[in-house]
Amino acid sequence: MNVTYFPGCTLRTKAKDLDTWARASAKALGIELIEPDNWQCCGGVFSYAKDEIASKLPSVRALIAARDAGQPLVTVCSACHNVIKQTNHQMQTDPDFALRVNNYLAQDKEPTSYAGETKVLHFLELLRDTVGFDELKKKVVNPLTGKKIAAYYGCLLLRPGKTMQFDDPENPTIIEDFIRAIGAEPVIYPARNECCGGYVALEDPASAKKKSSAVSASAASHGADMIVTACPLCRYNLIKNGSELPVAYFTEILAEALGCKSSASAAESLGVKEAAK
Repeated sequence: MNVTYFPGCTLRTKAKDLDTWARASAKALGIELIEPDNWQCCGGVFSYAKDEIASKLPSVRALIAARDAGQPLVTVCSACHNVIKQTNHQMQTDPDFALRVNNYLAQDKEPTSYAGETKVLHFLELLRDTVGFDELKKKVVNPLTGKKIAAYYGCLLLRPGKTMQFDDPENPTIIEDFIRAIGAEPVIYPARNECCGGYVALEDPASAKKKSSAVSASAASHGADMIVTACPLCRYNLIKNGSELPVAYFTEILAEALGCKSSASAAESLGVKEAAK
């Protein structure tokens, strides 16, 4: 199957491996990730300012590309997912916002309009709802047997809950179910959906360090061997602030379980992109 894929800026610059592993894993599962032409930064954070329209246009244009291709729009970065999903929801539910956006779009070289028709999925939702975790389990060639992995959700996948509709914001299970599907043992711990402090790291690094250290300490005290997350910023913040456990991105352990991590890393080192194959 083909899906429209929005990689986002981080996976195109500082975190290229995360994108490479996602592409290799998708290919192993029979999924083709197709980037929209000339996509731009999603905006990085969703602004609730009523007059803040211009920063939403890149997300809307990516949504339009997916709609016109007849495909869902899939993201791997939780920040991109949050911005695009909230923008889509606002196009569906806020007539004034939608009117302003469409007034901008009407001035494009090829005028168009959008009304929130696209289905937005995080890659984990694609695995759960389209591939199915039972089917994913059948594709695993290198099960992570014996690994005790703590899922770290952070803020952006789960909140605001009524808009994101990703999982139960207080008691999520999707990453734990993913961990089971690839043969490892999930570790449940209190701080798994608490903030890592990433968004205050510049203005208050001490607070960010305290928050991220609390997450890793909580996971370690409950017997985890490692932490897995779906947010590049969370991963960066946990590692930067000295996590006592290794911190992996979910696409990395997925590629490892599917037996394509080594080939994906080799392709990246040679400058070969799966998108070009």
